Amino acid sequence: MAGSIKNVAVVGASGNVGKDVVQELLNAGFSVTALTREGSTSTFPANVVSKKVDYQSVESLTSALDGQDAVVSTIATPAIGSQLALVDAAVAAKVKRFIPSEFGVNTRIIAGTPIGDILQGKIKTVDYLVSKSQENPSFTWTGVSTGLFFDRGLKYGSIGFDKKSKTATIYDSGNEPVQVSNLSFIGRAIVAILSQPDKSANQYLSIASFNPTQNQILEIVEAETGEKWKVERASTAEEKKIGVEKLSKGDYSAFSNLLRGRLFTDGANLAAKGENSANDLLGLKEEDLTATLREWLRG
Repeated sequence: MAGSIKNVAVVGASGNVGKDVVQELLNAGFSVTALTREGSTSTFPANVVSKKVDYQSVESLTSALDGQDAVVSTIATPAIGSQLALVDAAVAAKVKRFIPSEFGVNTRIIAGTPIGDILQGKIKTVDYLVSKSQENPSFTWTGVSTGLFFDRGLKYGSIGFDKKSKTATIYDSGNEPVQVSNLSFIGRAIVAILSQPDKSANQYLSIASFNPTQNQILEIVEAETGEKWKVERASTAEEKKIGVEKLSKGDYSAFSNLLRGRLFTDGANLAAKGENSANDLLGLKEEDLTATLREWLRG
């Protein structure tokens, strides 16, 4: 393992992203400590150290982070606000690298939008990390945008494809490339960042397993199943409208509508490829879209 980072604390280690991050870190030879709240019943692999913390206490967090080289936060969006105390503790414990819980849309370009209003906690956390790294040159951060969680999204229907009914919901033309990442790919990206810390210090990076269009996905699943799928057409403009209306009433389920309205819009140009991708920087190879879809269909 290259670089000077060996001991990694993972927050949210039992969650959707956290499980894969922990496994990939272990596979790469890192020593992993999982931070959990008091009263948590989460379990981890035998070679993961578990420490109970009070997320509201900088003192508790600082003690838990003693001897850690890096912090990877994979906590869910509702708990994002607790990251500020975690940042302060990381600085106090002389942690070298902090990776905040981004892992979704690029929050550096959504300020002033409805979806940005929902993700204010993420925006403020990265802003805080920037300021802390400027004050403390030995403290660094890396933000990671992954787009939609592809394998998980397929499983739970958020990508718009239902294998049981063989139905595809296609937004607008269906020709817009969309940034998506499999969960294990996200874990490998974290490994690459921590293995080559100088390459990614104080940067916000976008990665992707692949950037398929909805129509490309449809073509593959039809070929793999040998059947034509039912196609339901939908409008991103309508999704945005619904999302804004929900948000005005304090209904945060608006996020899903706003996300679809943002990512699938024709001309959105949010794909993580070319100059917009850090895959090459991190030495990550694009994954096989057909193989991922085949595994999902046969699962």
